Amino acid sequence: AGLQTSPATLQRVEEVAGRMGKTVVRADDRPGFMSNRILMPYINEAIFALQEGVGTREDIDQVLKLGTRVPMGPLELADFIGLDTCLHIMRVLHQGLGDDKYRPAPLLVKYVDAGWLGRKRGR
Repeated sequence: AGLQTSPATLQRVEEVAGRMGKTVVRADDRPGFMSNRILMPYINEAIFALQEGVGTREDIDQVLKLGTRVPMGPLELADFIGLDTCLHIMRVLHQGLGDDKYRPAPLLVKYVDAGWLGRKRGR
């Protein structure tokens, strides 16, 4: 909830969301909230690993799919989300939180600069 959100407003929103069949999860009003703050560094680290030659794109995705039982590996997920979107979120996290652990991988920047944005551009 925001700093000025009243408890009554928050309760009302949660009730409406519940009637819509939504699961409510509270998150503090911070850059990236919770999901992007956790997901995007995971994807970014996979891009760093690819850049450093730790493994191939296929191997990085496969090890995470097998090891964590997720349906898509981090690089496949980045491709699905859009590399430009991933880069934008990493920049928001880096600037908003002021921590270099959110610094976008140089390879991500390079791909976006080259117009390699993922599935939406066919590359």
